[in-house]
Amino acid sequence: MLKFYFNGSPNPTKVALFLEEAGLPYQPVKVDTRKGEQFAPDYLKINPNGKVPAIDDNGTIVFDSNAILLYLAEKTGQFLPGTSLKARGEMLSWLMFVASGIGPYSGQAVHFRTYAPKPNDYAVSRYTFEAERHWKILEDRLGRHRFMCGETYTIVDMAVWGWSRLIANVIGQEAAAKLPNLQRHLAEI
Repeated sequence: MLKFYFNGSPNPTKVALFLEEAGLPYQPVKVDTRKGEQFAPDYLKINPNGKVPAIDDNGTIVFDSNAILLYLAEKTGQFLPGTSLKARGEMLSWLMFVASGIGPYSGQAVHFRTYAPKPNDYAVSRYTFEAERHWKILEDRLGRHRFMCGETYTIVDMAVWGWSRLIANVIGQEAAAKLPNLQRHLAEI
């Protein structure tokens, strides 16, 4: 059975969404990152980067949330936009945009605002600005399409959802309220 190593942060929740939506049986394995369990030698064999999520699919190890989403989508044939190179290119572009933009900037904005040991106004300002800029790109995209890859619900939407459910924590309630297409997308998922 597939083992799913997780906690409640945005990246594992998008994988949990896929597993539930696909109806795949899995064994959840909680990793308490506040206690440092992600650095235990046994877990580092699963993910040498010491982060969650990760899966062990009967001996096939996959880590990084977007890699897991892509692996599971290809394995099951679910939540992909189509078979054309154009559809795949669009999906990969948006999936990597979430991985390289939305996730890191949103995560750093929250980190420096909430968890940094000393206040750092520059870091809070920079990461919040960049996170909001990235979110506005998605807002524009969702203003033209029902889902991130057109009319088809895909792993890209799941990747966005993992973060968008916490968007008010990232950019503030007032700024989040100015993103109605993202709010619609979140409510629909």
